[in-house]
Amino acid sequence: MTQSTMPLSVPSGARDAVPAPASGYVALAGNPNSGKTTAFNAYTGARQHVGNYPGVTVERKEGTAHLDGKPVRLVDLPGAYSLTAYSEEELVVRRELTKAPPLAVINVVDAPALERNLFLTVQLLELGLPVVLALNMMDEARASGVHIDAALLSERLRSPVVETVARTGEGLDTALSAALALAREEKAAEPLLLSYGPDLDPVLGSLEKRIADAGLPGHGYPARWLALKLLEGDAAAWAEIRMANPDLTTRLKAEYDTVASHIRSTLHSSPEAVISDYRYGFVRGLLKDGVLRRESGRDRLALSDKLDRVLVNALFGPLIMLAVLYLVFQFTFVAGAWPQGWIEDFFAWLGDVVAVILPEGMARSLLVSGVIDGLGGVLSFVPLILILFLFIAFLEDSGYMARIAYMVDRIFRSFGLNGNSVMAYITAGGIAGGCAIPGAMATRTLRSHREKMATLLTLPYFSCGAKLPVFLLLAGVFFPENSAELMLLMVLAGWVFALIVARALRSTLFRGESTPFVMELPPYRLPTLRSLGVHCWERSWLYIKKAGTVLLAASILIWASMTFPTLDEERAAPLEAAVAAAEAQLAELAAASDGVSGDVFDEARVAAEASLAEASQVLAEESLRHSLAGRLGTALEPFTRPIGFDWRTNVALAGGIAAKEAIVSTLGTAYSLGDVDPEDAEPLAARLQADSSWSRATALSLMLFVLLYSPCFVALVVIKNEAGGWRWLVFSMLFNTALAYAVSAVAFNIGRVIWG
Repeated sequence: MTQSTMPLSVPSGARDAVPAPASGYVALAGNPNSGKTTAFNAYTGARQHVGNYPGVTVERKEGTAHLDGKPVRLVDLPGAYSLTAYSEEELVVRRELTKAPPLAVINVVDAPALERNLFLTVQLLELGLPVVLALNMMDEARASGVHIDAALLSERLRSPVVETVARTGEGLDTALSAALALAREEKAAEPLLLSYGPDLDPVLGSLEKRIADAGLPGHGYPARWLALKLLEGDAAAWAEIRMANPDLTTRLKAEYDTVASHIRSTLHSSPEAVISDYRYGFVRGLLKDGVLRRESGRDRLALSDKLDRVLVNALFGPLIMLAVLYLVFQFTFVAGAWPQGWIEDFFAWLGDVVAVILPEGMARSLLVSGVIDGLGGVLSFVPLILILFLFIAFLEDSGYMARIAYMVDRIFRSFGLNGNSVMAYITAGGIAGGCAIPGAMATRTLRSHREKMATLLTLPYFSCGAKLPVFLLLAGVFFPENSAELMLLMVLAGWVFALIVARALRSTLFRGESTPFVMELPPYRLPTLRSLGVHCWERSWLYIKKAGTVLLAASILIWASMTFPTLDEERAAPLEAAVAAAEAQLAELAAASDGVSGDVFDEARVAAEASLAEASQVLAEESLRHSLAGRLGTALEPFTRPIGFDWRTNVALAGGIAAKEAIVSTLGTAYSLGDVDPEDAEPLAARLQADSSWSRATALSLMLFVLLYSPCFVALVVIKNEAGGWRWLVFSMLFNTALAYAVSAVAFNIGRVIWG
């Protein structure tokens, strides 16, 4: 192989200060579960930005590290096993490394699984990038009897090799210093040149020459590297060649077909498989003669294997999984109840203060009902989100989440999905209390676009935390003896409908074979507090920033739609006069109360209070009916009567499209009770129980409708972004609402037969 001269090794634990380049960035690359993101978090802490790569939904993390007091820009590339475009993540890594090449790459590898991890390293070197190899998790390697001669490996690779432990920070500054030293070298790194045998080398040379002569390596690819991608059957590489030069593509394809046919007939293989074999052969050669040694009788995976005999057992594994997930969500609600209550009490106090300071009118109504109540409703869920994401981060970093996906894969394959979909479902509320927004973002890990779409469009069917207040209210009022069982059935119903609809989508709109489910089961590890804290804060801040702003705007819109247009003077005058008369009567009784007591006076006061409440309720109801929301609810009533809903319920459901958290409070306002706290809805419960238009059948119908109908506005926007088009936002709204209507109609009519 031919390489430029560069430092052969960097001693672990010591480094020379190297000034940071004025511009550019250092990339962190590596396999999933190699500790790359842990290293990135250790480098950058909170000094990082999370977003998406342009045009795709793969997450992009960029942050700032400091070396000797100077800032260094770091980019955490998505985890990838290869630079061949098998998945969106791998394609993104390739584009990032070629379209805007980094100053250097820190290739984080799992030291105890070094041979497999070096497969990506070879491709990075073939691309001609300056690479520092970070042998991560060296503490685990040493504990399991794995010994790596970093200096000898560095000599053979002709790249710096550094021993690191990302979770403690050991060796990270050394690796960054080595990367910056490579970036400062005037002589560019030369691509690693490997032989791929007598069958492929001549064709590889011919393809390389044709590509170079045509001047095609214009995207940062060396001509030889691009020729290799063509021989690997890389669809993205062939598409680029075809777009740039269709005539050349025909000649290249002819050469490829010839060698592919020859390899099939002689070796019973493919060019791609031959290339992989030679790369692994090169890796095995690197690790011979003392580079990698394992002590006999010591197995790194021994403990993980023993745990998996129980945790992934065919009988006990699913039961343990359900118990773990149940405890996670149970603890989330129990531990989060106190801080959630404190936040709710604070905003209630703030609303009371503002109501006292400001005079009665539109400004006070907007600030109290639209802004303070809306913001309080959003932020009250932050403690639950923080706790939930803390547990999810723990399960992910410990390696248990990979086991969950593995266990449910067989069931999911029957419905056209695979085990990777389970995390999106669970995050969305598969165990009551999740949220469709992070659930939709979790579909980014799905390699198949068809499976991603089927998962994305069905995850809103689960019992997210915003739906729970509705279920708790209706189950407690109309099914007090079986409320717990009904809540469990609602959770199970979400799974049933999600899987059935996913099967239908995979059989119609998204036909195709299911992708193989290949997932590395990493060894069990104890996550660090720093890693958990960073992961938890990242996700929680996204919730506060994205969901909070949109939900606040939605609350203001709901307030406006239930306030305007106001009643005209002609219709409002007699109603306001009735309220004024009742208030005057109550004031007269209060003025005459000095020294007066007795049953007659008490009865008069109670009657006056009842008259005032009735007059106020009539005025509020007429005002609401006249508003935009009231008119919409009344217009929809002929369509929703067959499933048991009146105009007030329609208003609440319309508000639920903006935010499911708003359903209970909007329903309370629709019944002229003012704002109702979702966790303390006794006044609304009593009103529903006393209303003759409500029954068990109505309650069951509404619960199923809320479970299945259109996702909330924020979730719709996320679905649109993840799916890549407005048509899927419209589809999710209309299809889900139509399904909810059909299911509710069946439930309502069956309920009337059973309960009368």
